Amino acid sequence: MRYMVGKDWRDFFDVVIVQADKPHFFNDCVKPFRRLDSNGDLQWDKINKLEKGQVYKQGNLFDFLRLTGWRGSKVLYFGDHLYSDLADLMLRHGWRTGAIVPELETETKMVNTEQYSQALTWLQALTGLLERMQMSGGSFLLSLPTPCFRALTKNLFNPQFGSIFRTCHNPTYFSRRLCRFSDIYMASLSCLLNYDLNYTFYPRRTPLQHEAPLWMDQLCTGCMKTPFLEEMAHIR
Repeated sequence: MRYMVGKDWRDFFDVVIVQADKPHFFNDCVKPFRRLDSNGDLQWDKINKLEKGQVYKQGNLFDFLRLTGWRGSKVLYFGDHLYSDLADLMLRHGWRTGAIVPELETETKMVNTEQYSQALTWLQALTGLLERMQMSGGSFLLSLPTPCFRALTKNLFNPQFGSIFRTCHNPTYFSRRLCRFSDIYMASLSCLLNYDLNYTFYPRRTPLQHEAPLWMDQLCTGCMKTPFLEEMAHIR
C-alpha cells in the first residue's frame, strides 16, 4: 500500500482489516478482532470500536456490523469471488455488491472489434430471417451459413471454450451467477475513475424470450436487400 498509494495510505480508509479469513468472516461469529501495532505484532486488548488509522486482524461480520453500524443497501462491497465474497452478503445481509472480473478487459476489447461486430450482426440477422421465412414457406435460407458465424464469434474469444460470459445465444452459468450475486461488475476497481462520484448506475432491461427486439424488423428489412442474400438466393 505504501508503494501504490503512499506512506499515509491509512488515511484513505475508515477501517483496515487484514487476514479476515473469508468466507468464515461472513458466517462465523467466533474469531474476535485483534489490533496490530506499528511493527505488525498482534495485541490482545479487547476491541470495543474500530478506529481509523489502526490495522485489525481477523474478526467476524457480526462484530463488524455491531461496531460500525454499516448495514443493508447503504453498503457497497467489492470482491473477486462470487461465493466466498458476494453471495452471503447479498442474500443474508442485503449489501450492494460489486464483482471484480479481470477477464472482462480482454472480452470487452474483443466485443468492440469490427470483426466480432460484423459476425454478430450477420448471425442475428440470419437467425431472424430463418424464423420469418419458415412462416412464409421459404426453404433456401435453411442453407445459410449461420453455424459459421456462430463458430466465428466463439473462436474469437477461445477456440475451446468461447466467451466466459456467453455460450452461443445464452449466458453461461458463470454469467447468470454473476448477475444474481452482483449489482455491478467490472474488470478493475480503477474503472470507477471514469465516472463522477454522483453518477448513478441504472439497471438495463433484459429482453425475455417472448419479447422480440425492437431492431429486428428494421434489421431484417434492410438485410433482405443486401447483395449477400441476393447471391445466396441466386445460388439456390
